[in-house]
Amino acid sequence: MIHRIYSNLESFRELRLRPGLNVLVADKSEESSDLQTRNGAGKTSLVELIHFLLGEKASPSSIFRSGELASWWFGLDFDLVGSTVCVKRSGATHSRITVGNIDDLGQSPQALLDTGDVERRISNKAWNSMLGGRVFGLTDDKSNERGTFAPTFRSVFPYFARRQDSGGFDSHMWHSSEQRPWNQQVAISFVLGLDWSLAQRLEVLRDQERTIRTLKKSAKGGALPGFKGSAASLRTQVALAEFKARQLRQQLDSFNVVPEYESIEREASGLTSAMNQRGNENTADRQLLEQLENSLENERVPEVGNLNALYDEAGLVLPELVTRRLEDAAEFHRVILENRKAHLRSEIDQVRQRIKERDDTKVALGERRAQLMEILSSGGALEQYTRLEEEHARHQAETEMLRQQLLIAKRFESEGTKAEIERRKIQEQLRQNFHEQQEILDEAIVLFEELSESLYERERTGNLTIDATENGPTFNVQIDAQRSRGISNMQIFCFDLMLAVIASRRRAFPGFLVHDSHLFDGVDERQVAKALQIGRAYAEKCGFQYVVTMNSDALPQDGFDLGFDIRDYILPVKLDDTPTGGLFGIRFN
Repeated sequence: MIHRIYSNLESFRELRLRPGLNVLVADKSEESSDLQTRNGAGKTSLVELIHFLLGEKASPSSIFRSGELASWWFGLDFDLVGSTVCVKRSGATHSRITVGNIDDLGQSPQALLDTGDVERRISNKAWNSMLGGRVFGLTDDKSNERGTFAPTFRSVFPYFARRQDSGGFDSHMWHSSEQRPWNQQVAISFVLGLDWSLAQRLEVLRDQERTIRTLKKSAKGGALPGFKGSAASLRTQVALAEFKARQLRQQLDSFNVVPEYESIEREASGLTSAMNQRGNENTADRQLLEQLENSLENERVPEVGNLNALYDEAGLVLPELVTRRLEDAAEFHRVILENRKAHLRSEIDQVRQRIKERDDTKVALGERRAQLMEILSSGGALEQYTRLEEEHARHQAETEMLRQQLLIAKRFESEGTKAEIERRKIQEQLRQNFHEQQEILDEAIVLFEELSESLYERERTGNLTIDATENGPTFNVQIDAQRSRGISNMQIFCFDLMLAVIASRRRAFPGFLVHDSHLFDGVDERQVAKALQIGRAYAEKCGFQYVVTMNSDALPQDGFDLGFDIRDYILPVKLDDTPTGGLFGIRFN
């Protein structure tokens, strides 16, 4: 329970609260025009101030670090585990909390910034840890045994004091628009007394899956060139790369580096050219030989009788002298022909000799070339070996890269399979936990329906559906009606009051529930009147405090039960829209 909210800022409108229902009203001054509002009167700032004093991190944009407020401290007297505690904090020294009227801080010496007989100063972190332990029974987890994604005071408390600026009235599930799904699952499960560690484990699993997806995306984006993400395709690539690498290794193992490889190669090439040249020369000589042999066969001595017949045919009769001279000429020609044949035979013999010599030379050259080629075929030059070695090294590197990609792909697929198995396992354990805690679930479901029926008198049925899904516990609420802002806000009202009632029974509760005036935006006057009466009834029944801020024109004038007078619960301090009528008594941006 909150007893008092105060400050050393002289203009601050000190608030003293009572048990049960407390209504802080913001009025409209007589001087205000119809266009002026009371949004700056300080109703929402009251909720922000409660959070500031109860460990909220004060960002640079916090109003308490503004030039107008930073130098002033603000105080809160409230009940903490059976005793009234006084806490003070200022924007100028926002990292330090002054706590008074508390016997044992339960902190290590390092947590204590200063000590005194009445007040002690501790860090805001230590203050949050203390509040978590004393309000919600959360252990001071110095050893981090609870792990990441565990409930904390700051993750649970905002459900009992929603803030408009944080988006706390956008949905019953969220107390902040920046709240992650795991955070609301863990926090609500904790408040209801369910096994919140299952929601925690699911978020650990989701975190691992996000890491795998990020790695996969990075791999496909170029971190691992050629990565396809499929173990099957990579397995094929690895097999082919390993085969090629083995082939190159075998070639290297059997490779013989031949000394003077290049000179031997040049000699072999020269021998080939020489053999080709002799072959060409033999071809020319064989053509000449054929011509010479043909000439030898066709050489003939003219017959004298043939000459006589020629002259007879011409009708000429040669004298005896001419005949004798023709015989001499024939003999002359015979001698010449014999000489000619002898010359041709000599030429033919020479050509044949040249051909034979070339053939013999070709055989010798061929034998030498064969020797050289055998040497060359048995190995290679050092330069060739180096190139082959470089190629083998490149293939080995490529093969190793593919092996690593295959291992990663297998890890991705394995982790995905394990994640699916773990998710089903957690879901089954969640169902088992729901079965074991059926009494708690029934209490929450029935209480939510009772609250909604009290608001709408059975006009609309309100349902709370709690389910164990593969993505964790869900807490869906519904009040039968056309979707509207007012209906959504009343869903939040019923949900918050249900949480407050159950938390107070479990003694894991700050002792108060605070609702900003924004909760009642768009809500029919009759439902607002009923909500105030329901809140008062459950607060008195369960022994907690229900604090509400409202604009005076939104304060219901009708719809209250007989004997209920809302004026009995309105705080003496009334805020207004004048420069000095707000909570802080000053205006600032």
